[in-house]
Amino acid sequence: MAAPARTDDHRPPSMLRAFLDNSASGGLVLMGAAALALVVANSPLSEAYFGAIHAYLGPLSVQHWINDALMAVFFLLVGLEIKREVLDGQLATWSRRVLPGVAAAGGMAVPAVIFLLFNWNDPVASRGWAIPAATDIAFALGVLALLGDRVPVSLKIFLTALAIIDDLGAVVIIALFYTSDLSTLDLALAAAVTAVLFGMGRAGVRNLWPFMILGAILWFFVLRSGVHATIAGVVLAFTIPIRPNPAHPDDMHGSPLHRLEHALHPWVTFAIIPIFGFANAGVSFAGMTVDALTDHLTLGVALGLVLGKLIGVYGSAALVIRLGYADMPMGAGRMQMLGVSLLCGIGFTMSLFIGMLAFADNLHMQNEVKVGILCGSLLAGLIGWAILRVAPRDVPTPDQIRAGAPAKGTASR
Repeated sequence: MAAPARTDDHRPPSMLRAFLDNSASGGLVLMGAAALALVVANSPLSEAYFGAIHAYLGPLSVQHWINDALMAVFFLLVGLEIKREVLDGQLATWSRRVLPGVAAAGGMAVPAVIFLLFNWNDPVASRGWAIPAATDIAFALGVLALLGDRVPVSLKIFLTALAIIDDLGAVVIIALFYTSDLSTLDLALAAAVTAVLFGMGRAGVRNLWPFMILGAILWFFVLRSGVHATIAGVVLAFTIPIRPNPAHPDDMHGSPLHRLEHALHPWVTFAIIPIFGFANAGVSFAGMTVDALTDHLTLGVALGLVLGKLIGVYGSAALVIRLGYADMPMGAGRMQMLGVSLLCGIGFTMSLFIGMLAFADNLHMQNEVKVGILCGSLLAGLIGWAILRVAPRDVPTPDQIRAGAPAKGTASR
């Protein structure tokens, strides 16, 4: 009797599939948290809302605990994803890095230029040049989730890789341009802790608790050093070993990095990021006039997200494909690439974070930044969704899939 045909129904999902599904669901939760913050900030509960987030718990306010401590865990996850993708994932080879890498670079440079064109004569406002340069992967994947199978998986992978490179750029920008007066002693102590962490990784320590305990100490020293405390999360991530278990050398998913990443994902996706969104998205529209929508700071952020990301991501990707250095993602057409480029203009989480750093002591400018981010992200998301909703699907043939060739109508090398 012949053996029954094998099906994939009971196979565990791949890490990438789990990441996409998790992030897409988290994006929908984040949308709800942001909407709730806006409702509460403009309701009779607004005084209690703003009073609560600015209340002090020990040395820091509630908002600072969220932005400096909880977000350090978010940056830890970002760092883990960057390291995994570069060493063991979608960015492990040059050919895989070209398209998302160039698109991410263009998608950061052009929005910054557009922002500066609106704010070049205002040295204070110009500090926010990096605000529209970031992409919110959770929000973008949440919009893609609403479209179901109308968007090919290859395009979701492209968007994920681009956003991870984008996050790395944002981390570098925060470290270089948004730091206060530096404490040499605390920096030296942070460097010493980092050296111990790297030594533990080289020595083959696989228990995560020593890394977490030293990571908390590292966060404390970085917080006092003048470098933003969240950078400690990225530094810690880069010290976590990704080597597989020697007893099971084929089990890459058993490495400390993969175990920590899987443990953090649900907490970051469904708790930390929504809490951050709720605490930072609230802006009161009381007394706000139409002038706030046309202010150069608001317009610079909003148009940087919508036009800057569209021109930067789509233009850079199209140029690389046309020059033959990369292929269009399999099954994707130009209209779909255009729609995804617009979705990159959803800059919610990282844009808000950079905005809070750029204008930490100016509540009025913070509110203008929030309005620009909300308007720009909403517009980019709606237009991107509409384009992807009507864009024709360019489905590859079985022969193309087996050969790994690009779908009909896409560029070839």
